[in-house]
Amino acid sequence: MNGLYALKPWYADRLSGVRGALARREVSPDTLTVAGVLCAAGAAASLAWLPVPLAALPVAVLLAARLAFANLDGALARDTGRMTRRGALMNELGDRAADLLVMAGFLTLAPLWLVATAGLAATLPSWVSLAGAAAGAPRLNGGPVGKTERCALAVLAAASGWAVPVLAVIATGSALTAGLRLGRLWRELGTTGTTRGER
Repeated sequence: MNGLYALKPWYADRLSGVRGALARREVSPDTLTVAGVLCAAGAAASLAWLPVPLAALPVAVLLAARLAFANLDGALARDTGRMTRRGALMNELGDRAADLLVMAGFLTLAPLWLVATAGLAATLPSWVSLAGAAAGAPRLNGGPVGKTERCALAVLAAASGWAVPVLAVIATGSALTAGLRLGRLWRELGTTGTTRGER
């Protein structure tokens, strides 16, 4: 179920030198979170306004940077002992904002209803994971259509112009991912001995 998320340990290892350099320069993890959101915004603008296939390169580069910053902010906070509740909040909000910004890049390429549907679906896996974590379960990540796959699909749309089919895959795949995570959480949490939160 992990999809491309299974590559995260390998990818994090490749970024270890960058983390070290950032730590020595005392760069704030929150700065990296903001940088990731800005990269997502740049990718969205490139997707929306640059012609196919010229949009592919900037979209790919900016989304690769967005994923790198998403990996680096938390890792840097852990490495430097700067993990805070505010930082965790900013990280989650930054991830959701970046997801929605990338989806907004499709607004010039596809019907509004489809972009909105895909945008909503793209956030569902994270909401399910956050709800599970709030109930005491481990945080779930990965695919089949998680954050990394959505970025790859956006690059495909930028290279091919297949915005509508790509959005359909994102919407369907994200909903499937959310459903799989929910099923796993339901099994892990069980139905007894849990604490119910406010409704």
